[in-house]
Amino acid sequence: MMGQRETVSGAHFAFTDRWGGVSAAPYGELNLGGAVGDDPAAVRANRKAAAGALGLDPAAVVWMNQVHGTGVAVVDGPWGTGPAPEADAVVTARRGLALAVLTADCTPVLLADPVAGVAAAVHAGRPGMVAGVVPAAVRAMAELGAEPSRIVARTGPAVCGRCYEVPEAMRAEVSAVVPAAYAETGWGTPAVDVSAGVHAQLDALGVRDRAQSPVCTRESDDHFSYRRDRSTGRLAGYVWLD
Repeated sequence: MMGQRETVSGAHFAFTDRWGGVSAAPYGELNLGGAVGDDPAAVRANRKAAAGALGLDPAAVVWMNQVHGTGVAVVDGPWGTGPAPEADAVVTARRGLALAVLTADCTPVLLADPVAGVAAAVHAGRPGMVAGVVPAAVRAMAELGAEPSRIVARTGPAVCGRCYEVPEAMRAEVSAVVPAAYAETGWGTPAVDVSAGVHAQLDALGVRDRAQSPVCTRESDDHFSYRRDRSTGRLAGYVWLD
Protein backbone atom coordinates (compact mmCIF):
# COMPACT_ATOMS: atom_id res chain seq x y z
CA MET A 1 0.00 0.00 0.00
CA MET A 2 2.72 2.45 0.97
CA GLY A 3 5.33 2.22 -1.73
CA GLN A 4 7.68 4.67 -0.02
CA ARG A 5 7.75 6.24 3.45
CA GLU A 6 10.34 8.46 5.07
CA THR A 7 10.61 10.69 8.12
CA VAL A 8 13.17 13.51 8.27
CA SER A 9 13.41 15.66 11.42
CA GLY A 10 9.72 15.23 12.16
CA ALA A 11 8.61 15.70 8.55
CA HIS A 12 6.73 12.70 7.15
CA PHE A 13 6.63 11.79 3.47
CA ALA A 14 4.67 8.89 1.95
CA PHE A 15 3.82 7.71 -1.57
CA THR A 16 1.32 4.96 -2.32
CA ASP A 17 1.46 2.17 -4.86
CA ARG A 18 -1.65 0.63 -6.43
CA TRP A 19 -2.14 -2.32 -4.06
CA GLY A 20 -4.22 -2.92 -0.95
CA GLY A 21 -7.50 -1.26 -1.92
CA VAL A 22 -10.98 -2.30 -2.94
CA SER A 23 -11.42 -0.72 -6.39
CA ALA A 24 -12.24 -2.97 -9.35
CA ALA A 25 -10.44 -2.90 -12.71
CA PRO A 26 -9.36 -0.66 -14.37
CA TYR A 27 -8.90 1.20 -11.06
CA GLY A 28 -7.59 -1.79 -9.10
CA GLU A 29 -6.84 -1.68 -6.33
CA LEU A 30 -5.91 1.39 -4.29
CA ASN A 31 -7.33 4.18 -6.45
CA LEU A 32 -7.32 7.39 -4.42
CA GLY A 33 -8.62 9.69 -7.15
CA GLY A 34 -12.25 10.78 -6.93
CA ALA A 35 -12.62 12.13 -10.47
CA VAL A 36 -11.57 9.22 -12.67
CA GLY A 37 -14.86 7.29 -12.89
CA ASP A 38 -14.37 4.90 -9.99
CA ASP A 39 -17.11 4.01 -7.50
CA PRO A 40 -17.09 6.85 -4.92
CA ALA A 41 -17.62 4.37 -2.10
CA ALA A 42 -14.51 2.47 -3.17
CA VAL A 43 -12.49 5.69 -3.26
CA ARG A 44 -13.67 6.61 0.25
CA ALA A 45 -12.72 3.14 1.50
CA ASN A 46 -9.31 3.39 -0.16
CA ARG A 47 -8.63 6.83 1.30
CA LYS A 48 -9.63 5.56 4.74
CA ALA A 49 -7.32 2.55 4.40
CA ALA A 50 -4.38 4.63 3.16
CA ALA A 51 -4.81 7.19 5.94
CA GLY A 52 -5.10 4.43 8.51
CA ALA A 53 -1.87 2.85 7.32
CA LEU A 54 -0.17 6.20 7.94
CA GLY A 55 -1.80 6.80 11.30
CA LEU A 56 -3.86 9.69 9.91
CA ASP A 57 -7.51 10.66 10.26
CA PRO A 58 -8.95 10.30 6.72
CA ALA A 59 -11.34 13.20 7.36
CA ALA A 60 -8.41 15.47 8.15
CA VAL A 61 -6.41 14.99 4.94
CA VAL A 62 -6.41 18.02 2.61
CA TRP A 63 -6.93 17.14 -1.07
CA MET A 64 -6.98 19.39 -4.15
CA ASN A 65 -9.02 19.76 -7.32
CA GLN A 66 -5.97 19.64 -9.59
CA VAL A 67 -6.12 21.50 -12.92
CA HIS A 68 -2.50 21.66 -14.20
CA GLY A 69 -2.16 25.30 -13.16
CA THR A 70 -0.13 27.31 -10.68
CA GLY A 71 -2.78 27.99 -8.04
CA VAL A 72 -1.58 27.66 -4.45
CA ALA A 73 -4.05 27.20 -1.58
CA VAL A 74 -2.85 28.04 1.93
CA VAL A 75 -4.85 26.00 4.45
CA ASP A 76 -5.15 25.42 8.18
CA GLY A 77 -7.67 22.56 8.04
CA PRO A 78 -9.70 20.28 5.75
CA TRP A 79 -12.22 21.75 3.30
CA GLY A 80 -15.20 20.24 5.09
CA THR A 81 -18.15 18.81 3.19
CA GLY A 82 -17.80 20.92 0.05
CA PRO A 83 -15.62 20.14 -2.94
CA ALA A 84 -11.94 21.01 -2.83
CA PRO A 85 -11.10 24.23 -4.68
CA GLU A 86 -9.01 24.29 -7.84
CA ALA A 87 -5.32 24.30 -6.96
CA ASP A 88 -2.15 22.46 -7.85
CA ALA A 89 -0.33 23.20 -4.61
CA VAL A 90 -1.54 23.22 -1.03
CA VAL A 91 0.52 24.76 1.77
CA THR A 92 0.05 24.76 5.54
CA ALA A 93 1.74 26.07 8.67
CA ARG A 94 -0.34 23.77 10.87
CA ARG A 95 1.66 20.90 12.29
CA GLY A 96 -0.09 17.55 12.10
CA LEU A 97 -2.25 18.52 9.11
CA ALA A 98 -1.68 16.07 6.24
CA LEU A 99 -1.62 17.38 2.67
CA ALA A 100 -2.16 15.09 -0.32
CA VAL A 101 -1.47 15.17 -4.06
CA LEU A 102 -2.84 12.78 -6.71
CA THR A 103 -0.86 11.57 -9.72
CA ALA A 104 -0.68 8.90 -12.40
CA ASP A 105 2.48 9.99 -14.31
CA CYS A 106 2.81 13.62 -13.21
CA THR A 107 5.42 14.37 -10.55
CA PRO A 108 4.15 14.53 -6.96
CA VAL A 109 6.26 17.01 -4.99
CA LEU A 110 6.27 16.97 -1.18
CA LEU A 111 8.01 19.81 0.66
CA ALA A 112 8.58 20.52 4.36
CA ASP A 113 10.56 22.92 6.52
CA PRO A 114 10.59 21.10 9.87
CA VAL A 115 11.98 24.13 11.74
CA ALA A 116 9.31 26.58 10.54
CA GLY A 117 6.59 23.93 10.63
CA VAL A 118 5.54 24.59 7.03
CA ALA A 119 4.66 21.89 4.50
CA ALA A 120 3.40 21.71 0.91
CA ALA A 121 2.11 19.13 -1.55
CA VAL A 122 2.43 20.01 -5.23
CA HIS A 123 1.05 18.51 -8.45
CA ALA A 124 3.72 19.07 -11.12
CA GLY A 125 2.68 17.86 -14.54
CA ARG A 126 4.37 19.19 -17.65
CA PRO A 127 2.13 22.31 -17.93
CA GLY A 128 2.42 23.12 -14.23
CA MET A 129 6.18 22.65 -14.20
CA VAL A 130 6.57 25.01 -17.15
CA ALA A 131 4.21 27.57 -15.61
CA GLY A 132 6.11 27.46 -12.30
CA VAL A 133 3.84 25.74 -9.80
CA VAL A 134 6.80 24.49 -7.75
CA PRO A 135 8.43 27.93 -7.37
CA ALA A 136 4.96 29.32 -6.52
CA ALA A 137 4.60 26.76 -3.73
CA VAL A 138 8.06 27.53 -2.33
CA ARG A 139 7.24 31.27 -2.34
CA ALA A 140 4.03 30.57 -0.43
CA MET A 141 5.99 28.51 2.09
CA ALA A 142 8.52 31.33 2.49
CA GLU A 143 5.69 33.76 3.24
CA LEU A 144 4.80 31.50 6.17
CA GLY A 145 8.35 31.50 7.50
CA ALA A 146 10.02 28.64 5.61
CA GLU A 147 13.62 28.96 4.43
CA PRO A 148 14.52 27.21 1.14
CA SER A 149 17.82 26.06 2.64
CA ARG A 150 15.86 24.15 5.31
CA ILE A 151 13.21 22.67 3.01
CA VAL A 152 13.25 18.90 2.57
CA ALA A 153 11.93 17.91 -0.87
CA ARG A 154 10.82 14.47 -2.02
CA THR A 155 9.37 13.63 -5.44
CA GLY A 156 7.46 10.42 -5.95
CA PRO A 157 6.81 7.89 -8.71
CA ALA A 158 6.33 9.57 -12.10
CA VAL A 159 6.80 8.86 -15.78
CA CYS A 160 10.52 9.07 -16.55
CA GLY A 161 12.21 10.99 -19.34
CA ARG A 162 12.93 7.77 -21.22
CA CYS A 163 9.19 7.08 -21.44
CA TYR A 164 7.50 10.49 -21.75
CA GLU A 165 7.46 10.94 -25.52
CA VAL A 166 6.33 14.32 -26.85
CA PRO A 167 6.43 16.13 -30.22
CA GLU A 168 9.71 17.87 -31.00
CA ALA A 169 8.03 21.28 -30.86
CA MET A 170 6.73 20.56 -27.35
CA ARG A 171 10.15 19.44 -26.13
CA ALA A 172 11.65 22.65 -27.52
CA GLU A 173 8.96 24.74 -25.84
CA VAL A 174 9.43 23.05 -22.47
CA SER A 175 13.23 23.03 -22.50
CA ALA A 176 13.33 26.72 -23.47
CA VAL A 177 11.79 27.40 -20.04
CA VAL A 178 13.27 24.49 -18.05
CA PRO A 179 16.41 23.23 -19.84
CA ALA A 180 16.85 20.31 -17.42
CA ALA A 181 13.59 18.79 -18.66
CA TYR A 182 15.06 18.11 -22.13
CA ALA A 183 15.06 14.35 -22.68
CA GLU A 184 15.05 11.54 -25.22
CA THR A 185 13.05 8.33 -25.06
CA GLY A 186 14.66 4.94 -24.85
CA TRP A 187 13.78 4.53 -28.53
CA GLY A 188 15.40 7.81 -29.61
CA THR A 189 12.50 10.23 -29.96
CA PRO A 190 11.88 13.62 -28.28
CA ALA A 191 10.84 13.45 -24.63
CA VAL A 192 10.38 15.54 -21.49
CA ASP A 193 11.65 14.68 -18.01
CA VAL A 194 9.32 16.50 -15.62
CA SER A 195 10.97 15.23 -12.44
CA ALA A 196 14.40 16.39 -13.62
CA GLY A 197 12.89 19.78 -14.40
CA VAL A 198 11.29 20.01 -10.96
CA HIS A 199 14.56 19.17 -9.21
CA ALA A 200 16.38 21.79 -11.27
CA GLN A 201 13.77 24.37 -10.24
CA LEU A 202 14.14 23.41 -6.59
CA ASP A 203 17.92 23.59 -6.84
CA ALA A 204 17.69 27.09 -8.34
CA LEU A 205 15.51 28.12 -5.39
CA GLY A 206 18.12 26.94 -2.90
CA VAL A 207 16.44 23.67 -1.88
CA ARG A 208 19.33 21.27 -1.35
CA ASP A 209 17.84 18.33 0.59
CA ARG A 210 16.13 16.58 -2.32
CA ALA A 211 15.45 12.99 -3.31
CA GLN A 212 13.68 11.52 -6.32
CA SER A 213 11.83 8.21 -6.49
CA PRO A 214 13.50 5.74 -8.87
CA VAL A 215 10.08 4.45 -9.97
CA CYS A 216 8.80 5.20 -13.48
CA THR A 217 5.03 4.83 -13.39
CA ARG A 218 4.79 3.82 -17.05
CA GLU A 219 7.30 1.01 -16.50
CA SER A 220 5.99 -0.18 -13.12
CA ASP A 221 3.08 -2.62 -12.87
CA ASP A 222 2.81 -1.63 -9.20
CA HIS A 223 1.78 1.93 -10.05
CA PHE A 224 -1.00 3.64 -12.00
CA SER A 225 0.02 5.22 -15.33
CA TYR A 226 -2.29 7.32 -17.46
CA ARG A 227 0.07 7.22 -20.45
CA ARG A 228 0.19 3.43 -20.32
CA ASP A 229 -3.44 2.60 -19.51
CA ARG A 230 -5.55 5.78 -20.02
CA SER A 231 -8.43 4.54 -17.83
CA THR A 232 -6.72 4.01 -14.51
CA GLY A 233 -6.55 5.04 -10.86
CA ARG A 234 -4.51 7.67 -9.07
CA LEU A 235 -1.63 7.36 -6.63
CA ALA A 236 -1.21 9.75 -3.71
CA GLY A 237 1.64 11.49 -1.98
CA TYR A 238 1.17 12.64 1.63
CA VAL A 239 3.20 15.10 3.71
CA TRP A 240 2.76 16.26 7.31
CA LEU A 241 4.82 17.53 10.23
CA ASP A 242 4.98 16.50 13.88
